[in-house]
Amino acid sequence: MKKQYFRIGIISVSTIALIAILYFTLFKGQIFAQPQIGANKPPIEMNPTIKALNDAYQNAANAVIESVVNIRVKLKQNQKGGTFRFFPFDENDPFFKDWQDFFKHFQDEDESELSAAGSGVFITSDGYIVTNNHVVENADEIRIMTFDKKEYKAKIIGTDKLTDLAVIKVDGDGFKPVHFANSDEIKIGEIVIAVGNPLGLSSTVTSGIVSALGRGGLNLIRPKVGSRGNPAIENFIQTDAPINPGNSGGGLFNLNGSLVGINTAIATRTGTYIGYGFAIPSNLVKRVASEIIKKGKFERAYLGVYIKSVDQVLAKALGMKDVKGAIVNQIEKGSPAEKASIQISDVILEVDGKKIESSNDLQLEIAKRAPGEVVELTILRGKEQIKKKVKLEARDSFVAEKTGSEDIEEPKPGEPTNIEKLGLVVTPLDDKIKSEFDVKNGVYLKNVTKRSLINERGLLPNGVILKVDGQDINSVKELKKIIDSKKPGDAVLFQIKYKDVTSLVAVEIPEK
Repeated sequence: MKKQYFRIGIISVSTIALIAILYFTLFKGQIFAQPQIGANKPPIEMNPTIKALNDAYQNAANAVIESVVNIRVKLKQNQKGGTFRFFPFDENDPFFKDWQDFFKHFQDEDESELSAAGSGVFITSDGYIVTNNHVVENADEIRIMTFDKKEYKAKIIGTDKLTDLAVIKVDGDGFKPVHFANSDEIKIGEIVIAVGNPLGLSSTVTSGIVSALGRGGLNLIRPKVGSRGNPAIENFIQTDAPINPGNSGGGLFNLNGSLVGINTAIATRTGTYIGYGFAIPSNLVKRVASEIIKKGKFERAYLGVYIKSVDQVLAKALGMKDVKGAIVNQIEKGSPAEKASIQISDVILEVDGKKIESSNDLQLEIAKRAPGEVVELTILRGKEQIKKKVKLEARDSFVAEKTGSEDIEEPKPGEPTNIEKLGLVVTPLDDKIKSEFDVKNGVYLKNVTKRSLINERGLLPNGVILKVDGQDINSVKELKKIIDSKKPGDAVLFQIKYKDVTSLVAVEIPEK
């Protein structure tokens, strides 16, 4: 009997233990449950197309980030009022003015010593780096830091102020150089990434698109030339990829990881990014950097013309259907252009088959070529399209845009005549004016109504009107006859000689 009770007891205890084990196994999560943090899966599964684009961004960024370096520069001011600029801007231009406030944060307690930052990219595996000239000019010491936080001392190999490019070198090997894209093949709307060290934040990647091509006439590259000397070469890629102080000299890349440009400047009213950045095209960068590595300097080709872009009014005055090309204002004596019989008022439409939309396009095409090369120009002369072959020569100066507004002194007044249609006051030439301007015919433009549409078009006083619509002007009477024959909306093309430049200016007869 006792054995039977013992067996029953054992079975009961075993049954209870088994039930307990099953209960705790099945319901322990509820007994000891903690609240779940976050959902079990993402709310949306990424679209394969979007995932591919996301992967493309990641792959491009990871592929190029090792090629971009942080540059730190120490320099001393050796001129009164000298400053270092993160981007080349005119401190008196309100569009770029506020860089000064940011710059002050990098000034040492010793006011005579300045430090500044920028970026650069490796272009060879043995330590050649391309950056902006304005990042390293006047440097006492240059140090770079690579992606892996290693620091190197760098030396300047050569610089070119007119393209705002420089090449520096560090000792070592095994660096990762960039791959150069063909910047002639870049399209508006193409996705790009900017890599650099903005605001001291190393290895920063931002993204955007190519917003515009061939941006010029922005006066971003300094020094700005006056009436004589070397003009800067501006033919920028515009991008909305965020670029800030410290990005100068960094790379603009496509999603293949190829370099399409060197970041150089931004348009801003705040001192930081507000949507517009500019990069030097990779083809020009490669040409200048290669020349500097070989020779220590960039030897530029020389055409010998002063030019300006054809706009709607000029096109109308010249009878052109399309608004494109660069019109020749002046030709330097003994230049390749003069030797090839290029003429004032010729419109250059193509260089070796490459279309020229504006004056900066022509500057870029000549800059990409070496002295001694022969180029074929397609030119509109009057109503006829002709071709001219020009052998480029080596010289420090280059094709330029000039307005003729600098350093012109007003001569003694003659007998004034008011041409009311255009708001001009002209006088006959006297011997003094003929001698000063080295002319035999024309009429002296004494005054132009200030802030008028004619004035804003670039028609400036204190010059000699030589031709109107291609006709020689020998007297005020002849000039008035031509102007009086025009009706409102008609275009008139003036050829005016100032003391240091001859200029072509097209204006429209305004409505009464």
